[in-house]
Amino acid sequence: MAERHRSELVAQERSGHTAVVEDNLLYVWGGYVTIADDEVFLPNFEIWIYDMDRGLWEMSSMRGDVPPAMSGTCGCSLNGHLYIFGGCDNNGQTNEIYSVNLLDGKYTWKKISKASGAPPSPRDKLSCWVFGGRSVQITFSKYQSRILPLYLTLPCLVHHQVDDVYWGWNNEVHVFDPNHASWTEPQTNGRPPAPRAAHASATLGSKGYVCGGRVMETRTNDVHCLDLETWTWAEIVSPLSAVPVGRSWHSLTAVADSSLFLFGGLSVDCKPMSDGWLLNVETKKWQEISHPYENKPRLWHTASAGKDSDVIVFGGSCDYILLVDTGHCNDALVFQTEPYPLFR
Repeated sequence: MAERHRSELVAQERSGHTAVVEDNLLYVWGGYVTIADDEVFLPNFEIWIYDMDRGLWEMSSMRGDVPPAMSGTCGCSLNGHLYIFGGCDNNGQTNEIYSVNLLDGKYTWKKISKASGAPPSPRDKLSCWVFGGRSVQITFSKYQSRILPLYLTLPCLVHHQVDDVYWGWNNEVHVFDPNHASWTEPQTNGRPPAPRAAHASATLGSKGYVCGGRVMETRTNDVHCLDLETWTWAEIVSPLSAVPVGRSWHSLTAVADSSLFLFGGLSVDCKPMSDGWLLNVETKKWQEISHPYENKPRLWHTASAGKDSDVIVFGGSCDYILLVDTGHCNDALVFQTEPYPLFR
């Protein structure tokens, strides 16, 4: 068993980390914090575990092919395993994929280095979907850099040049199948979303949803849906009477058969946000909801689905991190998005 440490302390403040929920436990790994104006990655050999029933934290040491300390990776839980892909470490963006069993108590990382097919290029600030309990969907969008002119011939890439480096966003979709350790890039139909980064995504049934993000010099509030069986894109156009403002670094969480919960982010006018919204994907209508954390703006946090349609938000920043990067947080915010059953 991995060594476990219990104390009165909680997981350290952080942003750009990874978090997933299994049963009543919230698992937190990675991310960064600012110390004396320097961005410092959190220890990569630690995984923090929050028992939501008891309200207690503990830390376990990790072993095996431990990934480098990083932020901006995308992570998901699949069959009791945490998968992470991409991210930014001290050497820049990466396109490595790792997994760790969260249920055996050993917390031994495995680097998946012999996957077939072509993996996505190095990137961070991306997201992923899980569909059918079989494959991890690494969705389009990233912030990426390469020495010129490697991207000049790639489609669907918004790029800029700084000195001898091209960087930008794209709208690719890649699929990783952990059962066969294989990468594929499906051909999609319909009109895809514009290339972007720092967006939010969630899965409902056989559809993957993408909301907002940084697109060129602005932040959007558009919502797009990809049918994961037909690979067809469609835009969810809502009535203009009440919709969230454009934003990036927010979260989107599936909370019911037809509802998505949006929280926080950095607005189009660079304001850290604390608003919460429910989107009914059948009626295409947004509804702003009241909650007890309206004085706690968050961006680049994590949001995980808990029991009874709860959403557990952890960490993130309450500052405009591109200007003032000192407001990292370590509290867990639990949002009730649906009425509780009587037995609870």
